[in-house]
Amino acid sequence: MTHTALAVLGYATWTVILLCGIFAHRGALILTGQRALNTFSPHGTDVSPFGGRVVRAHANCVENLPVAGAVLLLAVATAHTEVTEALALPFLGARIAQSTAHLISTGTPAITVRFTFFLVQLAILTWWIVGLGMLL
Repeated sequence: MTHTALAVLGYATWTVILLCGIFAHRGALILTGQRALNTFSPHGTDVSPFGGRVVRAHANCVENLPVAGAVLLLAVATAHTEVTEALALPFLGARIAQSTAHLISTGTPAITVRFTFFLVQLAILTWWIVGLGMLL
C-alpha cells in the first residue's frame, strides 16, 4: 500500500476512532443512568469539557476529510502519487497530533500546538494542490 493510500485509510480510521470516543463517553453515561439516550446536545457541550472536545475534534476531522480525501484520491486516480507520497504520512501525523492536542486541553499552549499542526496540514495540502495542478 502506498503512503498516499495509507494516509486516506489512516485519516478515515482516525475519524472513526474519535467517533468511538464519543460513543464510549456517551454510552458510559447512559449505562450508568446519568443521562437518557435522547438528551445529548449534538455539540457535546452538555456532558463535560472533554466530551465537548471529542465532539469538536471529530467534527473537525469530518469537515476536513473531503478536501484531504479528494486531493489524495486524485493523486491515486491519476497515477500521480509521486506528488503526495513523501508528505502523506507527515500529513496524517499532523492531523492526529492536532486532534490529540484538542483532546488534551483548550489552554493557550494547546491551542498554539493545535493551530501549528493545522498549518502544517494546510501547507501540505496547498503543496499537493499546486503540484497536482501543474501535472494535470
